[in-house]
Amino acid sequence: MVTAHGPDRELLDRTAERALRRLDAMRPSFRLPPDVTTGADPDLTLKPLAELAELAGLVAERHPLPALRDLATGLFDFAWRESGEGELFAELVRAEPQATYPVEIYGVFARAGRRSARAEELMATTTRLRLWRVARADHTRTLGVLNAERRIGLPPHADFSAVLALTGLGRRAEPWALDRTAVYGVTHDVFHLTDWGRTRRRLPAHLADYLRLWVPAWLETWTDEELWDLVGELLAVSACLPGAPYHAGAWRRLAAAQAADGSVAEVGTLPPGADPFTGCYHSTLVTAFAATLARQAVPRAAPATARPGRVPSPDSEVTP
Repeated sequence: MVTAHGPDRELLDRTAERALRRLDAMRPSFRLPPDVTTGADPDLTLKPLAELAELAGLVAERHPLPALRDLATGLFDFAWRESGEGELFAELVRAEPQATYPVEIYGVFARAGRRSARAEELMATTTRLRLWRVARADHTRTLGVLNAERRIGLPPHADFSAVLALTGLGRRAEPWALDRTAVYGVTHDVFHLTDWGRTRRRLPAHLADYLRLWVPAWLETWTDEELWDLVGELLAVSACLPGAPYHAGAWRRLAAAQAADGSVAEVGTLPPGADPFTGCYHSTLVTAFAATLARQAVPRAAPATARPGRVPSPDSEVTP
């Protein structure tokens, strides 16, 4: 159900605060191991820290309550310290000059003014390589790389609008044919296009219309499946749309799924014996992120959006 009465601020603030406090208690699990640049699995070490920085950084910038911004700022600062204040990215680029993930993660910090001259010197060289410009099969991931290049100030290696046109969102894929992975791809197309909800007006009208029509159906499906991680991402997408539709029923169910300690399981409830970090950290982050976007969105007449055609330049920093 979409409500015309606007967001439930009390529910959103309570849900976000509990999630942030749980994430703060999880700090030891986000710490990087000594072998992070050699033998460690980036998906189990760097990826969680990157997601913490990305989403906590947004909350630190955008949440209207100072106490919640302070909590999120502490988490973002912690992530920066774990990276050796950026020196980690120089080591990663030197070891894997073709890899995109060091640039993508560093871009999160660069956007906030946290810089490493050594890392950027190396990235300026590696992102000019012919290998860097080889087309990637995952167009959504390419949008993320292009967004990182913009954040750092590197020349884009491809045309953002052309890549977006190849994604599930850009093609407005048949909504009934999208599986879980494909819907996750659509949510991330939105996040990379809008810089994680900061520049909502970059969403062209024809894509906003597609999402406005189908996000409620997707929410119903995945809420019934209790896939809370994807529910949170879809609620964040909805908050990026003109007028920021507020789905009261989905929000009540997501808030009810939050455990007493503030964590949100990715699916259902965390089974006994499951790892409380890997099974909860991302969905808990997404919950705080989505609540922040919904909380800052005051319902109003739909703002003007870009008409069908080229996407506005990623350098157009238009605030919601």
